[in-house]
Amino acid sequence: MKPLEKERFIGLEWLRFLLGCYVMLYHTSHNYPQFQGIFGLSELTSMGFFATSSFFVLSGFLLAHVYVRGNTLRDPAPRFWAKRLFNLYPIHIVALVSSVLVIALMQWLAIPPDGPGSSVRFVVYDTNEILGRTHPELFQHYMDNIQLAFNSLLQLFLLQAWNPYFLTFNAPLWSLSTLFFFYILFPYFAPRLMNARRTWTWLAIIWILYLLPPVWVIWKHLYGVPYTGMLQRVPLFRIPEFFGGILGYALFRRARLRQQFMSIWQRRALVIFIVCCFLAATVLFTHGAKFWYFLLHNGLLLPSQIALIYLCALARTPQSAWLQRWSPRLGAASLSMFALHVPLFNLFRTLEQFFRGNPAACFSDWEGSIAAAGNVQLSLSGYALYLVLTIMVCVVFQEQFVTRMRKSLVTRFLEKSPPMPRLSRAGTSNS
Repeated sequence: MKPLEKERFIGLEWLRFLLGCYVMLYHTSHNYPQFQGIFGLSELTSMGFFATSSFFVLSGFLLAHVYVRGNTLRDPAPRFWAKRLFNLYPIHIVALVSSVLVIALMQWLAIPPDGPGSSVRFVVYDTNEILGRTHPELFQHYMDNIQLAFNSLLQLFLLQAWNPYFLTFNAPLWSLSTLFFFYILFPYFAPRLMNARRTWTWLAIIWILYLLPPVWVIWKHLYGVPYTGMLQRVPLFRIPEFFGGILGYALFRRARLRQQFMSIWQRRALVIFIVCCFLAATVLFTHGAKFWYFLLHNGLLLPSQIALIYLCALARTPQSAWLQRWSPRLGAASLSMFALHVPLFNLFRTLEQFFRGNPAACFSDWEGSIAAAGNVQLSLSGYALYLVLTIMVCVVFQEQFVTRMRKSLVTRFLEKSPPMPRLSRAGTSNS
């Protein structure tokens, strides 16, 4: 058996890839009315927040595995922050720029129904009020110049998750903003959490603290703006997921060092627990009272999400060379899938409508060509092609751009710099 600190978790590689796929389905499948005829499918693809929360837990788990060594980090805090930024920021900038360009294309073509209203200024206020579903037009807004400039700066500095009112340009990019805040806190809190004596007690405390804000919001009946956006993405309200992942790895590491292995029945019980939590949450979220959204989104599912990461970490490395080769490639592409799937979908559906309409008429009858494109219903075969192409693009993008860019930045800014002081467990510098 490999030393624990050198072990790669193939189950977690596949899990984060599948979480990326699920988020793609969550954000795009509602554009296909054909899915409504398949019993339960729209409900099962409605739990996008479960995938995002699981990804945050997984991030804490993996970073604790890679970086925490006893009471210290493997790298000094400034080096850790730089490496995380070099990995995150290229993805963020490309996703941001591509979103703006695709929105400009949609606005120029103006293919109905979404093209005519496309604009980088267009946003939707976040609310969980019933009025938001019955009259969504009341919550649509076009940013003025000051709002556009302010939110552009938030995007450039990875701070957009702190805007609780609405999401701009490329909605899923808030998760990268939140992740980077987690990275800032990691050097200070991870060693403490990893070496806490009563891990289960700390997990319970974090779980309770996570549930307090949604319980307060429900008690006060504050289902609208800005409370929905605050609970949805403001990093301070999502940090328990990341800390939960670190504590989950502390339990995992302790069990492995003590040679305490789960039996097959214990694993099956965990599977049943996770599946039951997901299915029950799906029913409550889609058919229950509106307050369930806040509880399910912020805390109630945290035990099942930690259990999911723990269980997947136990998966054995398969003998298949194909699986061993592709699992890290697909897993590494998951963050790019989170960031790029929306602009890629908007581009794909715009081109599908245009070329399945009457593209030849664009030279003689532009308005007729655009009208024909607007009458095209998106096809399921086209959707399958979009999913496959998005995965392929993100794998290539991750390997040929993000990885190379990160290595180049590390070589330029870190490898030639003098050694940095290492943070101790207490977060102070060692002489």
